[in-house]
Amino acid sequence: MTGATARPAVEPGHRRGSREYRRLVVALLLAGVATFAQLYAPQGVLPLVASGLHVDAASAALTLSAATLGLAVAALPWSVAADRFGRRRVLLASLAGATVAGLAAPFCSDLPTLLGVRLVEGLALGGVPATAVTYLTEEVTRSAAAVAAGTYVSGTTLGGLFGRIVAAPVADVAGWRAGLLVVGIASALAVAGFALLAPVPRGRGVHASAARPALRHLLAPRLVVLYAQAFLLMGGFVAVYNYLGFRLEQPPFSVRPGLTALLFLAYLAGTVSSPVAGAAAATVGRRPVLVASTAVLALGVLLTLPPVLPLVVCGLVLLTAGFFGAHAVAAGWVGARATTGRAQASSLYNVAYYAGSSLIGWAAGGAFLASGWAGLALLVLALAVVAVVWALLDAGRGIPGREGSV
Repeated sequence: MTGATARPAVEPGHRRGSREYRRLVVALLLAGVATFAQLYAPQGVLPLVASGLHVDAASAALTLSAATLGLAVAALPWSVAADRFGRRRVLLASLAGATVAGLAAPFCSDLPTLLGVRLVEGLALGGVPATAVTYLTEEVTRSAAAVAAGTYVSGTTLGGLFGRIVAAPVADVAGWRAGLLVVGIASALAVAGFALLAPVPRGRGVHASAARPALRHLLAPRLVVLYAQAFLLMGGFVAVYNYLGFRLEQPPFSVRPGLTALLFLAYLAGTVSSPVAGAAAATVGRRPVLVASTAVLALGVLLTLPPVLPLVVCGLVLLTAGFFGAHAVAAGWVGARATTGRAQASSLYNVAYYAGSSLIGWAAGGAFLASGWAGLALLVLALAVVAVVWALLDAGRGIPGREGSV
């Protein structure tokens, strides 16, 4: 009798389906839209940026890399601030600062100034991915965490899609500056929605210093393997989207930027695959879903090789679905493996994620300029193979997909 009464009746946190759960998930979905719309809007207009500022493809891609590099650098400091001042406050500060910088970007007159503003925008945006998943996992029940994380990631795909698919058609008519400005205004509205909906945290106090947990996570092989997934897969994924527009504007495709933007509808595949992968991971285990998602990504890359537009579209859909499935699983797995210092563990994941976006997303331009699309595709496939091998080598460390600690 005593043992029975001592056991908690319900899991702590907001239950899936409750009003508070719905408000939290919608608020973070809006935060994901605002963040990733601003972050990736230039990707849809890179050919126009290149021609407008008189630079080559790799230089134009720096407008994306500057922001993602800033995000990678700022992720851990933002997580320290979140521990000190609270998750919700940091999310609001991050979104507000990024929105101001995003509205300034269209008015930059040259590439160096634009890169500087984009770097500041990325530094501000770092607070969202560094904090959002931790905020979720601390506020919802443990059983709902994987599904909630998948839903948040689906919001990031909607943001990435929105930024690209809005900026490019507007830019095709009124120039790339107008395209970025429209996205900035829409992002500001999403930030306002987050401020209205995000619930006050459930009484969590100030957390401990971040330095020691961060160092411990960097030395934990079972977390490092997840950081490697983020770096390798995100780098390859962004490389494809960075240079696809340049490929499609050339023969035999000769597609205008406004029409090329329609290919970003492939992002909807990620919106679907993220929560599906999260639910599958909760049922069959994280590792099988991670490996399967990466295999789908690799298949998608292969389908983009023939110069046939329908195959390129199918390949892009598979690439996107596979990537976001893998990302949803890996991001949620970090929180499950790090029972302490979760904010720092998630921040280090994001450092790796956006470092891959910045470094590989830019460096792949060398492969594209030197060897065309085949060279870029071969690079992305190699990154996927390394990611899968590393994940499988990790298979002996505990019970696959069920680990709860480092």
